[in-house]
Amino acid sequence: MPATPPNDVEIRLMPDEALVLFEFLSRSSDSDEWRVEDEAEKRALENLVCLLEKQLVEPFDPDYAGLLQAARRRLCNKDDEDRVP
Repeated sequence: MPATPPNDVEIRLMPDEALVLFEFLSRSSDSDEWRVEDEAEKRALENLVCLLEKQLVEPFDPDYAGLLQAARRRLCNKDDEDRVP
């Protein structure tokens, strides 16, 4: 794996997290519902959507809705298992 330049920040997401986050950000961007205090915040979120879009193949799958629903379900179940009592 190539070294990350010192000025970049690397964030790793599980595939389900990336898909659910992509859907949320895309939907929010399309409806212009983001509550931002500065135009730079909106730009950063739009850039994140673009980065996710370059990585994900699921949005182009004919069963995207089913894949998204399954990812949401797995994330909720995982969260329940990982919760500290």
